[in-house]
Amino acid sequence: MKKTILIVVVFISLISIKINAQELLVTDILEYNKAIKSANAGSTIILKNGIWKDVELNAYGNGTEDSPIIVKAETSGGVIISGNSTLNIYGEYVIVSGLWFKNGMSSYKSVVQFRKNSKEFANNCRFTNSTISYYQVDDGINDHWIDIWGKNNRVDHNNFTGKTSPGTTLVVWLKGDEHTENNHKIDNNLFGPRPELGTNGGETIRIGTSTNSKKSSKTLVERNIFEGCNGEIEIISNKSGDNIFRDNLFIGSKGALTLRHGDNALVERNVFLGNGVSKTGGIRVINSGHIIRNNLMIGLLGDGYRGPIVLMNGVPNSPLNRYEQVNDVDIQNNTIINSGPISFGEGKDDEKSLAPTNVNFANNLVFNNSSNTNVIFVDETANISFNNNYIDANGANDKGFKNTKIIFKDLQNVPIPTVDNSDLLVASKSAKSPEEDINGSVRTTFNVGAFNLDATDVPKALKLRAGPGWKPEIVAPVIKAEDIIIEPGTETLRKAISKAASGSTIVLKTGEYILKKTIKIDKNITIKGDKGGASILTAMKDLEKPISYFFRVNEGVKLSLNDVIIDGEISNPKYAIVSPDKNEGGLYSVFVDHVVFKNFTNKDGGAIFKAYNGTKADTLSFKNSRFDNSYRGLNLSYDKDQVGFYNANIIILENSVFKDIEEEAVSYVRNTPLEDIPGGKLVVTNCVFSSVNNQEKGKFLKTTGIYAVEITNSVFENSYKQKAPLDLKGNYNFISNCLIHNSGFVKTSKGAKDNNLIYNNPKWDDDVLFIPSKKSPLLKENNDKERIGLKQ
Repeated sequence: MKKTILIVVVFISLISIKINAQELLVTDILEYNKAIKSANAGSTIILKNGIWKDVELNAYGNGTEDSPIIVKAETSGGVIISGNSTLNIYGEYVIVSGLWFKNGMSSYKSVVQFRKNSKEFANNCRFTNSTISYYQVDDGINDHWIDIWGKNNRVDHNNFTGKTSPGTTLVVWLKGDEHTENNHKIDNNLFGPRPELGTNGGETIRIGTSTNSKKSSKTLVERNIFEGCNGEIEIISNKSGDNIFRDNLFIGSKGALTLRHGDNALVERNVFLGNGVSKTGGIRVINSGHIIRNNLMIGLLGDGYRGPIVLMNGVPNSPLNRYEQVNDVDIQNNTIINSGPISFGEGKDDEKSLAPTNVNFANNLVFNNSSNTNVIFVDETANISFNNNYIDANGANDKGFKNTKIIFKDLQNVPIPTVDNSDLLVASKSAKSPEEDINGSVRTTFNVGAFNLDATDVPKALKLRAGPGWKPEIVAPVIKAEDIIIEPGTETLRKAISKAASGSTIVLKTGEYILKKTIKIDKNITIKGDKGGASILTAMKDLEKPISYFFRVNEGVKLSLNDVIIDGEISNPKYAIVSPDKNEGGLYSVFVDHVVFKNFTNKDGGAIFKAYNGTKADTLSFKNSRFDNSYRGLNLSYDKDQVGFYNANIIILENSVFKDIEEEAVSYVRNTPLEDIPGGKLVVTNCVFSSVNNQEKGKFLKTTGIYAVEITNSVFENSYKQKAPLDLKGNYNFISNCLIHNSGFVKTSKGAKDNNLIYNNPKWDDDVLFIPSKKSPLLKENNDKERIGLKQ
């Protein structure tokens, strides 16, 4: 009898297991909703291949560790989630796999979130083997592709490519105790290209917020690839405590892994490859208790906040959203090759006045075969302990580093220091020193740098196979160039540019276009105002963070501006237009026609146009325009200490006015032993310069060292303090058929020429619009040469 009962019990158990392990194929959202509602531990719901459009998928239930509830595609990648769709995962032990989110136009703030609402969350759940690519949202929505709530959840083996909308790609939330010490895992994902957003909120991963930054998250981010993640300066933004960033690979991404808020992060065994891309950075450090060890940086071209290792200055009694002092941080056994400078005390200013303290900087290795700066000390380093750091670089003599010559071997294109580097055996071991090297090999002999000497393997990060088990053929959506008419208003211009295709024309109606944020031009764009009215660009007053400039023109881009007024009076920005960021050497161009720049009076380095050091324009052309009541005109002088460099191939000024400019109208300089060495050209024709740089040693145009300067048919007046308004040097500098009045005398030397200069009153009929009277020597019929001044 007992035996019979036992057999029955076993039989019933087998039936139960079979029922619980059932697989159910569903063909539409109605069938799915019915199936998920009755799902039990062990249930598998299979979504039929095809397009699932405008669906809200809720994957929920109470699975177990051994018998999770699974929602998966019939074939991985064969289920396309499109349109106005979203996925909510919540409950216990729920796994979603094999989906592809694309062709979206969503009104939701999340593509995937680990919760149902503000009270029901996910624990021990997983989103895996899936792809989100170029998923779009409605205007005005700052969305996240992944929002992780709850505890012990995992996001792994996915591909996230092409987020163009505002908002972080993946966020870990810590609002409420049910989300702290969450032990989430973000691993083996491919974070593909994300274009520069042009404002904050373009992070690829953010863990926490400034408000909750003192909470412990214990999130693990490992074995992910970040390629072309250019959304903003913070690729990863750490804003909580006790997180680990390990074995990740960063490729050509314009930013840094940033320990922005929160304490006690561990950053180890990551590889950062610049791949020749500008603004590529490494690790930026703020707050306390971090350990940064065994990381490899190669070819990073960023500096400042984007250096390979950056220790920020802090703010006294810092609020949560500012910069806490770097304290009790251990930075050991990192290797930096052919990269920008390490920076200590970066960001120092009147607010950020606290230098890093109680920092151990030990056993780090720097190699550079160029003449770049390798270490910058922005603030004092009395509280940083430098121990056995070594450098091999041209002319290096940096505090805290010992000079050596490093012998490398090549292992799968990775430079590995050999056992012949005896200096590198002199290292400082401490309780926080790594027991393994970057490959995970035991350090039997402790040495400087990320690798064991003569290591026989490359870092784990270089052997990753991240992303889904299937290969999504991702094609970026084609946006055709077009004419886009926009209305006046706040931020309408910036939003239109961000969505426009390269080559598009933005057409402005009469009215005021107000900026709250700077506009970064990362594609060829033409902006046209209303010729018959007034299209005015201004910046919003009393912003918490006032804008520094209106437009930044990135490398490889052409900006054309026509028929607008750009007014700096309200918000006092420094600049109207700036070049790419410093040391971004790719050529760019700016073409300006019928534009008025006025009231750029900021004397803190301000100018209407500024070229940052290390940048070069192909063409800067300003025609039929006015520059009024400003501190400086065009400033291209920041490389004056670098021999042979100049910031523009050619500058063209035609039929334009510079009036009431406190400093030079143009400062365009090159440090050269001989002016006749080709490099740089300034062409000025039919322009008027009135009351410009009115001081004894002042110049209307500062053209020191520029190879070719050609000035014709122009007026220079009313800078009565000047002794030599122009100082031209070199065989390819000349001034011809120009009028100088009440402004000293032109000086030429070293082969420069002057011809038909008139030192006389221009006799204006209108001295605001610079219209000459009938008896003016500016008219061709009165000077027997050519018209001088503005063309009519």
